This record gives sequence, C-alpha cells and structure tokens, in this order.
Amino acid sequence: MQFDEREALLDRAAKAGVAAEDVDLMRAVFDSYAYVTELIEQKNQTLSRLRTIIFGSRTESRANVLGADKPPESTAPGTEPTPPAANPPESAAPAATPGKERAKSRGHGRRPVEDYTAAARVPLQVAGLLPGDACPHCQTGTLYELNRPGRLIRFVGNAPVQATVYELQKLRCQGCGQLKTAEPPAEVADAPKYDPTVASSIGVFKYGAGVPFYRAERLQEYAGVPLAASTQWMLVAEAAGAYRPVYGELIRAAAQGDLLHNDDTTARILESMGQRREKALRDLDPAADESPAAPRGDPQRTGMFTTNILAESGSHRIALYFTGGRHAGENLNEVLRQRAAELPPPMQMCDALSRNYPAEFQTIVANCLVHARRKFIEVKDTFLEECTRVLDALAVVYAADAHARENHLTPHQRLHHHQVVSGPVMESLRAWLDESVAERRVEPNSGLGQAIEYLRRYWHRLTLFLRNPGAPLDNNICERALKKAILHRKNALFYRSHRGAEVGDIHMSLIHTCELCGVNPFEYLTALQRHADAAEARPADWMPWNYRDTLAVSAANG
Repeated sequence: MQFDEREALLDRAAKAGVAAEDVDLMRAVFDSYAYVTELIEQKNQTLSRLRTIIFGSRTESRANVLGADKPPESTAPGTEPTPPAANPPESAAPAATPGKERAKSRGHGRRPVEDYTAAARVPLQVAGLLPGDACPHCQTGTLYELNRPGRLIRFVGNAPVQATVYELQKLRCQGCGQLKTAEPPAEVADAPKYDPTVASSIGVFKYGAGVPFYRAERLQEYAGVPLAASTQWMLVAEAAGAYRPVYGELIRAAAQGDLLHNDDTTARILESMGQRREKALRDLDPAADESPAAPRGDPQRTGMFTTNILAESGSHRIALYFTGGRHAGENLNEVLRQRAAELPPPMQMCDALSRNYPAEFQTIVANCLVHARRKFIEVKDTFLEECTRVLDALAVVYAADAHARENHLTPHQRLHHHQVVSGPVMESLRAWLDESVAERRVEPNSGLGQAIEYLRRYWHRLTLFLRNPGAPLDNNICERALKKAILHRKNALFYRSHRGAEVGDIHMSLIHTCELCGVNPFEYLTALQRHADAAEARPADWMPWNYRDTLAVSAANG
C-alpha cells in the first residue's frame, strides 16, 4: 500500500466516525507493516547481492537483468512501450526482406596466419618445377606462381624460457699439459647468460598473465629447463631498472591527458602488514619498544591499494599502476603535479567516492553511470516497474553512444548526437525522479529510495556527457584495467615488499599500455632492455606508440 492510499483510507475512517485513538492505532499498524516489509525487502536484496558475489552473473545487460530480448528504442519514464501481441500466429514470423542480404556469419573461429608474428616462416618450393615451366599435367599450359601461398601451421610445445647447452670440447696435451678448449659461437661468446627475452617472458607471464613465480618454476621444471623463482625475481627486478625512465615518462605524458580515469582495488604488501602488526603490539605495550625514536606511522592509515590511472590524450591511452598506502585521489594528485601549468583542468572519470578526487588540483568530474545503474539492478526484484523505467532510459543513452562509436563521430559530433537523442530521455528521467520524491511515492530509506537519491545527488556529474565533448558515460575501461592487478592478487596473493610492488607497477603499466596501443608487450620490453642507454637518455622516443620509429631511425643511421 502506497503512502497516499494509506492516508486516504485513514481519512475515510475518521470521517466515518472512527475514534481518533483507533485511527492512530490503525496508523501504527500500517507503519509496523511497512517497517516489516522493508526489512524483508532489505533481506532479499542482501541475499540477492550475496548470490551474485558467490555465483557471479553473466552481465548486467538489460536482457539479463529484465529477461527481455531487446530494449525499447526510445522508451522513457512517463511513456509506455507498445505491448506485443498476446499470442502471435506463426504466420506473423518475420520473413526475409527481398533483396536484403543475410547477416554474415561471425567467422570460423580460427586465427589468421598474420597473427602469428613470431612464428618461423619456412618457404617450400614445388619439387622439380619452377614458374614458367610447362604444366606436367596437360603439357600445353605454362605454370605461374600465385600471390598467396598455401599455409600449414604446426605447433610445438616447450617451456616459456628455453636454454641451449654448448658443450665445448677440451683437449689436453700429453706432453706439456696445455689445455685447448673449443671456441663458442661468436653470437654467444660475449653474450650474458640470460638473454633480455628471458626477463621479458617472465615479466609478461607474471604481471601480464598473472602466473606466479612458483608456478612458472614448476612449469619450467616439467619442461626440463629449470628456472628458480628467486632467479625469475632477480631478472625482472633488474629489467625494471631499465624500464624506470620510460615509466617516469609515461607518468609525465599521462599528466598532460585530456581525460583521466581512476579507481583502486585492495592490495597486500607483507612488509607493510608486518610494520602494522609491530605498531599494534607497541600500542598495546609501549614499554616493549626499546627504541623511543622508532617511527609509528599514521595511526589512521591502515589500508593498502592498487590504483589504476588511465589517461587519454589524443589517440594515445596510457595505463599507470600504483600500489601502496595511497588512495586513488592521492595518486592522481601526485600525477597531476607534473601537468603543464598552461593546460586547462582535465576531465576526470571516477565513481562518487570522495577518496577518488585530487586534493590540490581542479578537475572536471564525471561520475560513472554504471554505478548508478547498478543500484537499480540490485533492487529490481522488489521494484521491477520503477527499475524498468530507469533501465529503459539508460538503454537509450547507451544505444546512442554505441551509434557514435560505430560511426566514428568526433567528440563534438558525439556531443550533439547525445544532446538530440539522449537529452530528452534524461530530462524525462530527471522529472520522474523528482516527482517520485516530491509525491512520496518511494520510501526514502528503501533500496529504491537510496538508488533514486544517488542518481539525483550526482546528476550533474553523471550527465557530463550532455555538456562536454568527449566525456565518457562510465568508468568501465579503468575497471577492466584493474583486473590485471586483481588477477595478480588472486594468484600471487601479495607482494613481499614495497620494492616488489614497485616492480609490479612498472611492468603492469608498460604491459597494459602496450595492449591499449596494439603493441606486442614482449617485443617492447625486450627492445627497452636492448637499448637501455638510449631509452634512459631520451625516454620520450621510447613510448609504446613510437618506439618502432625510433628503432627504424637507429637502424638507418647504423
């Protein structure tokens, strides 16, 4: 029973001559019923969220949430979609449109040969025949070579890191005892024991694919090429020294970005956890601390986080990772210290948590529309009609954004498209939200009331895409980037020290930036190691998007 219905019933009871104390008793009964109903609703919502956490969900698409096959094209709050026929006859099934081609299949699922960039190419000739020879079949035609050869791919399994043993023959003179040893090949005579590709392979395995050192050690052992976990750490730590100048340049370049996404997730660093435990023991027994000058740290700061800052500047995207005691806003604040003073404030996309904002720098804030949408998804089982209205409106917004993306609209063209298509829908949604609150259609403390209040409170930031060119709808790209850190945490559980966290941040930043730029991370990390001096001298020339040009110029100059 809605609030206005309840009050109308109590007014009728009072007009019918029911005593005032009885009307108050009826009101108390109704209030108690509403309270118990709210508790049940909150319990169901909590259980629903728990089921999602444990068992997961496919996606939060409208079809999965509401069970609908296709969202209405322009359904907005205050409008009713056209209902489908109750029992459509079989003859009403859509027929193929004359002259319209069938939709193309999505493909055979196999990778094209061009994707195997590191595979060895072995050209094979037809035995006994050359282009220009007479055809052995008809004896009249002439053979010519096709531009596209046949392709046959054969896969061979081996360990991620391979080793070659050079057995150098030794000869000793029977008379003088002089020892003669065979010379190794010239390409390995002065080469280090571990080629740069080893550190690249381990780094991509560990920080790109989330394979811990001990699992890689076991795999190497199984393949007959042992490589200890301690040796793997030594190699990636040394390689991180070669990457550090480029990592610093990435931070500087990201600070100049037009749009900055940021978010964080929890992390574990054993070194900090040990210090925190020692501090707790000192607080319990100060006399046990033999060193009065021992640092106690910030008593209010106990959390550890991995922050991702994803910067977009022109055609480049840069992913940065920072692990430690700072929140996402504090890490963004440190990055923006390197921003050129003459540049205007950048746009920032994040969720509405206060810890995501930089304290010292101004940004044009956009909040994540998916976070607001998810609050309605969590209560859709209890408030299906109201949540359907909101999800239908947001479906129009995302369809408009998909149209802009598919047609490669410029930021200003995209803004105009959203203002024309999404603007009226969002204005209608805002009016419905305000009316629901003003007319007391929703209990403020209910799940739906809290979802509506969140949407109204951050409306200006959630609708920045209707005012600023290039403003995103959500922070999904940053949350996807954080999956790399979450995968590492899931498989390796923790970093042993702050040094280990720094090495991980450097590797993840370079690897994911390569992925965003369409560059092979393995080849890039190897190039940085082979040209460490040049990268340190001019790190701006060794960014993932331009290092190939630098290599080409270097090769041309000899």
